Amino acid sequence: MKSKILGLFSILLLVSCKVKENAQNDLNYLQNIEQVAIEASAKNSGNTIQAGDQLLILVTAKDMDVVKPFNQSYSSSDVIQNNTSAGGNTPNHGMTTLSGPTYVVDNNGNIDFPVIGTLSTKDKTLIDFKSELIEKISKYVINPTVSIRLANFKITILGEVNRQGDYIVANGQATIWNALGLAGDLTMYGKRTDILVVRTENGTVTHGKINLQDANLINSPFYNLKQGDAIIVPSTKAKEITARQNPNTGLYLTAISIGITALAVVMSLFKK
Repeated sequence: MKSKILGLFSILLLVSCKVKENAQNDLNYLQNIEQVAIEASAKNSGNTIQAGDQLLILVTAKDMDVVKPFNQSYSSSDVIQNNTSAGGNTPNHGMTTLSGPTYVVDNNGNIDFPVIGTLSTKDKTLIDFKSELIEKISKYVINPTVSIRLANFKITILGEVNRQGDYIVANGQATIWNALGLAGDLTMYGKRTDILVVRTENGTVTHGKINLQDANLINSPFYNLKQGDAIIVPSTKAKEITARQNPNTGLYLTAISIGITALAVVMSLFKK
């Protein structure tokens, strides 16, 4: 009898350890990173400017008086505050400041720029538009410097993460890892193999799935995020089971385990 009880207890212990090991493997990211060739191209990370984007553009030169006409809507007191901390809805933490005149891209993809006039941003990345501005301003200023940043690059993160919310990324560049980092990572119930990214670009809504355990995600068009992307992390079956079961189930199982152990000890004493 004693041997049977101890045998049963050993089996339960082994099964428990195996379940924990499998659960641990399910939480690991990029499990096949050594076998994956990184094929991500520059075009994946080169986000084009979209209607509604707020472009912060500051023109500088050795003689700042010369470039004042190109910054005519800006004063040194103009400051944009972006919340880049984890916890997108807590504006008192992690604030960064960006200063400079801002231009909102209209529905036709244009902005009105001082001196130069109407400029088209359609199908251009920030780098492309910066090069164009430098070329045009160089007709008036020797060796100008142009800084361009997106002032309203916002992503939304929902579902099984530790901090859901809207997040503004100050530098206008973010990967799926940056997003999950801002949200404090997935909870233990987050489904790491089936993350949904919803994207609206040029009025068209698209979506894609990302598997955090598969290193091939680095080559996905949804690896580098774009303005307005929404990341949705679904829950695992374990979350559903946990939600349905009695909250005291864990205590019951622990009590049963302790009881089996105690019974085995008592039986061994009677054998003596």
